[in-house]
Amino acid sequence: MTKAAELAKMGEVLTNSQIGGRRNIIINGAMQVAQRATSVSSVTTSGYKALDRFNIDLSSAGTWTISQDTNTPSGFGSSMKFLCTAADASLGSSDRIAFRQYIEGQNVQQLKKGTSDAELVTASFYVKSNKTGTYILEFYDLDNSRHINKSYTVDTANTWEYKTITFEADTTGVLDNDNASSAMLHFWLGSGSSYSSGTLQTSWGANATNNRAVGNVNLADAVDNYWQVTGLQIEVGEQATPFEHRSFGEELALCQRYFTKYVSAAEAYGPSIPGVYNSATQIIAVHRHIVPMRAGATFSFSQLSDFDIEPFDVAPNAMSTFSHAGKEQHTIAITDPSSRTTGFGAYISCDIDGGFYQFDSEL
Repeated sequence: MTKAAELAKMGEVLTNSQIGGRRNIIINGAMQVAQRATSVSSVTTSGYKALDRFNIDLSSAGTWTISQDTNTPSGFGSSMKFLCTAADASLGSSDRIAFRQYIEGQNVQQLKKGTSDAELVTASFYVKSNKTGTYILEFYDLDNSRHINKSYTVDTANTWEYKTITFEADTTGVLDNDNASSAMLHFWLGSGSSYSSGTLQTSWGANATNNRAVGNVNLADAVDNYWQVTGLQIEVGEQATPFEHRSFGEELALCQRYFTKYVSAAEAYGPSIPGVYNSATQIIAVHRHIVPMRAGATFSFSQLSDFDIEPFDVAPNAMSTFSHAGKEQHTIAITDPSSRTTGFGAYISCDIDGGFYQFDSEL
């Protein structure tokens, strides 16, 4: 084999035969973007809490602080950390602590799932915890209620370790090609018997709840237990390649497809939305999204007293979505406590430090 042929073959191995293009299916795998908050304490329920695109799956399994942390392995600037602040040493049958990322069907068509050409999928990540032992990583097909679960071990306490896990190809169950949830990567950190009393589902099969987290440690069993992760990547093929670093701007834009938050930062007249009076007491304002969102978003805000109707410098009585919540823009109705002239222009501003409005289109 010539030197050129050897180099070409090496390139195929390192990129799973995909020269160029995106490899990492996970968004925000370097844990760079945290629009909601960089740290949230007293977490006891499921939901999106801090870092973008990562959903906490939590039910009666202790109390947690979820944060963006600067302790990382070399080559990374941020990690996501789970810190137990109130323990639960004896989990009930349906109790659990985990986190997950939901993935759109149109972003996983390259897996060729449900066909004779189905591809293997490899996950890789850096993990650190004070609690050594066995943990479970699950890849879940939401369209067909199928899953596969693999174990990995935290071998040394308080030390960053690099892990790779390959999930076999699944020739059963085609993934929908749309903007809804089709796949889910699910990290188990602790669970009750409802999720762990069976046999770990190490090959693809129909969902069996009691086979999902067999053998997983209970990270919730002591105060100050922690677990953190960064460099999370899933890609086609059986070879884990070096982490695909994207610029902060690219990663932020990918996250803003699902969630965008506008925060006022001390200066007067922070984020604002222009509009016009369509009646004496109602402004219709149109916000154009920075990037098109996944679907029509939910609009919410800090509190009415954080906002002013300009140029009249008066707080609104109400703000809500007005008839249209599109992917590219969102129409908002704002109620003025005073009577104005129909057709006049105005805008709503958020000029209180820390005040915000946001649009949520998460899976």
